[in-house]
Amino acid sequence: MTTSPAPRIPEAVHRRRWAILGVLMLSLLIVVLDNSILNVAIKTIATPAPTGLGATQSEIEWAINSYTLVFAGLLFTAGLIGDRLGRKKVLLGGLVVFGIGSALAAESGSPGQLITYRAVMALGAAFVMPATLAVLMNVFERSEQPKAIGIWAGGVGLAIAIGPITGGVLLDHFWWGSVFLINVPIVLIALALMVWLVPESRDPRPGRLDPVGVVLSVLGLVLLVYGIIKGGELADFTDAKVLATIAAGVVVLIGFVVYEKRSDHPSLDVTYFRDKVFSAAMAAIALVFFALMGVTFFGVFYTQSVRGYSPLESGLLMLPLAAAQMIFAPRARLLVDRFGNRATTTAGMLLIAATLAAFAGFEADTPIWLLEVVFFLMGTGMAHIMTPTSVVIMQALPREKAGSASALSNTFRQVGGALGIAVLGSVLATSYRGGIEGRLGALPPGLRDTAGESIEATLGIAEKLGPRGQALVTPAYDAFLHAMHVTALWGTGVALIGAVVVAVFLPGKPPAAPAGEREPELISTGD
Repeated sequence: MTTSPAPRIPEAVHRRRWAILGVLMLSLLIVVLDNSILNVAIKTIATPAPTGLGATQSEIEWAINSYTLVFAGLLFTAGLIGDRLGRKKVLLGGLVVFGIGSALAAESGSPGQLITYRAVMALGAAFVMPATLAVLMNVFERSEQPKAIGIWAGGVGLAIAIGPITGGVLLDHFWWGSVFLINVPIVLIALALMVWLVPESRDPRPGRLDPVGVVLSVLGLVLLVYGIIKGGELADFTDAKVLATIAAGVVVLIGFVVYEKRSDHPSLDVTYFRDKVFSAAMAAIALVFFALMGVTFFGVFYTQSVRGYSPLESGLLMLPLAAAQMIFAPRARLLVDRFGNRATTTAGMLLIAATLAAFAGFEADTPIWLLEVVFFLMGTGMAHIMTPTSVVIMQALPREKAGSASALSNTFRQVGGALGIAVLGSVLATSYRGGIEGRLGALPPGLRDTAGESIEATLGIAEKLGPRGQALVTPAYDAFLHAMHVTALWGTGVALIGAVVVAVFLPGKPPAAPAGEREPELISTGD
């Protein structure tokens, strides 16, 4: 009772804390919305001009991963800059850059330009994402933080719902670039509300910037992901260049960890990972996004290319996943209170594994209601992973380090997602090429290689060939379904590894006394 947290937050800020949370969720919505919209637009962008850009599967992967890698690589530094200069300032600056990048991406004339402008968008997003959670931690008292984080996590589900539907409507009525241009008016609204409502906050003892660490982390991740994607494109992971690139990425990332461990101002403080609970929560986030991002990647081709749904219909099919997120993310803390982090998160990981395994049984004529049930259960599992692990991570560090904690959480999520797209996308590409190659013998050598890249490439060439190409359509569907089954089983294996990690290392239901002892210690930080 003697350590009341009331003096920590000014009364004026406390009164408008829920309005501030709404503005933060709008900012978060923009960043997440962009990726969920892009998922629906993948097939359209892969379609030859003038409908799309004629991007290959590897170019599509890079359009996704150029955003993810820049985002993940800069989150450490963005969190520190926010702690130093003020979170409101970096939020505003990040939104402006994101809006400019969105406008440029909408006017891309080639896959290369789209990849570049997506990286610009990521530069802005890297400053938005950690600052939203850091501001949240500074306007809510500790007792309300789990509830606020649950609502914040539910905002991700809202974005997952709005993104595909919005993308589908836009693609039905406008050109593919509209899925990026839609970000601009949302950015303008968020900027106005943020200037009005959001208070400034910063760390009174911010860390020094770490440009060497940033360069090493981005370089290592780019080399690693490039090698994995190239291996899938060639359908040969024993290729000397592929092995050399992957090895170089691993060596650079090891060098990054060693450098950070020895630095007196690391962007990634590796001492945080001495806490097994903190490390397990980070691993859970990375592994669940590894599995889910890879499945999302092939799910779009399954619903649109194989099942024949339009972008809008494909977006609507994602509604159960988003609805489950919005329903359960804010309520997941109730299960944590009753059963503990370990039971709640392990159950969530096992549910994710089961839903991924279900994709291994899907065929071209599987009843669509089964897909809807699987999506709902997938969203339920994700909600019961993200909320508990986010609370564990954010409360493991002092309030003043909220930017760093948020950056770490989002970095592991983005890196997990990037590797999921790279690894599972490469598994998909390799399996597909292996399944379709035997049916491409009648094509000229140049077309044969292109047709084996992806189902969209095969179907595109079949359409150009007219009646002669119809013989390729059914084999393309069969090869893709087999590749999807293989990829889904890989994702299932990753989710099961995650379940083991959280079952072993996350805490069970905590006794009341230790929780009461820790709270004053965290509250007193920075007084």
